[in-house]
Amino acid sequence: MILSARHPLTKAIMIHYHQSHLYAGPQLLVACVREKFWPLRIRDLARQVVYSCINCFRCRPHNLEQLMGDLPPESVTPTLPFLSTGVDLCGPFQYRKIKKGSPIKSFVAIFVCLVTKATHIELVYDLSTAAFIAALHRFIARRGKPNLIECDNAKNFKGTVRELADLSRQFYSQQHQGAVINRCAEDGITFKFIPPRSPHFGGLWEAAVKSLKHHLRRTMGNSVLSQDEFVTLLARIEACLNSRPLTPLSADPNDLEVLTPGHFLVHRSLTCFPELDLSENPRNRLDRWQENQELLRRVWKRWTIDYLSGLQPRTKWTRMRDNIVIGTMVLLKEENLPPLKWRYGRVTNIFHGQDNNIRVVDVRTADGEYRRAINKICILPVREPTTDTIEADSRIPDLQ
Repeated sequence: MILSARHPLTKAIMIHYHQSHLYAGPQLLVACVREKFWPLRIRDLARQVVYSCINCFRCRPHNLEQLMGDLPPESVTPTLPFLSTGVDLCGPFQYRKIKKGSPIKSFVAIFVCLVTKATHIELVYDLSTAAFIAALHRFIARRGKPNLIECDNAKNFKGTVRELADLSRQFYSQQHQGAVINRCAEDGITFKFIPPRSPHFGGLWEAAVKSLKHHLRRTMGNSVLSQDEFVTLLARIEACLNSRPLTPLSADPNDLEVLTPGHFLVHRSLTCFPELDLSENPRNRLDRWQENQELLRRVWKRWTIDYLSGLQPRTKWTRMRDNIVIGTMVLLKEENLPPLKWRYGRVTNIFHGQDNNIRVVDVRTADGEYRRAINKICILPVREPTTDTIEADSRIPDLQ
């Protein structure tokens, strides 16, 4: 029996065979249907039926993607190191306060400059808000106060923001007590949170965490260091991270030094030998201030030409996709659950990026509303019923 590819009865027959043969794949579905019917364009119909089946989709869901976004302004604007900073916690790690004492659990906070990739490492003794604030104060005392801190949605970070907000409100309520307090209140730190469970939004500090663990595993192994040894090791790892090349190594023998984050901190790599002292040279032969400014200008020129240009190519997510719309039915991806246990949800709110593409959405499920990046949701292959589809479905006879 020859069937038209556009008739609703043909699609109903294909769905019936697909379900009666235990959700057969496209190849098996074609073979089963052709035993009795001969639908035109049957292979396209088989793929359409299989890929629009909800049960088949839930077993092999496809994550939503969008074109990789542009670089944020805070990463491409030349500024002082650590003025725009990303922070993350990693661990736990163990150390001993005394030689034969029991191991103590601790964590490590990594502060990464969003412009120069310079790294600052601080030991955090627990995951409380007070411990992170203490690490933040040590970071500010050594590197200066940042204007922007980007981080994830960990509870200790959120608690830090609440306490800093309370302190800022207290400062503003005492403006009459002096201009110094006003200045401190106006220079408050801005926290910018990435969407929950979206580590690719903070790839810069996630890469720093990976590099830290790389050095720690190969240096410590299974041994437990003392507190002084562990702090010293973290400082040496920080020097290694700040001495990594920002640009590919050149094959030109005249290029004797590669650009590193240490050049923006101390004008040289932190692991190289110090340069000769030129303070004894006559002033008429050397203007140290002009030489220092020229050195700084050359460092930023190399950052602009070599490093910044290397960030422009998109290595993944190279195609622009259709934006998701409000009301779309999706599956909420959970890393620790199999796909068949992922929850159904409906998109209730969307967030446009600087290029007007949507990469973050709010999803309402039976357990509540969650904010997720689009790569953590899977669009179900369903469409809202219309009057035409309802009338067409009513004309399809019952095959059972």
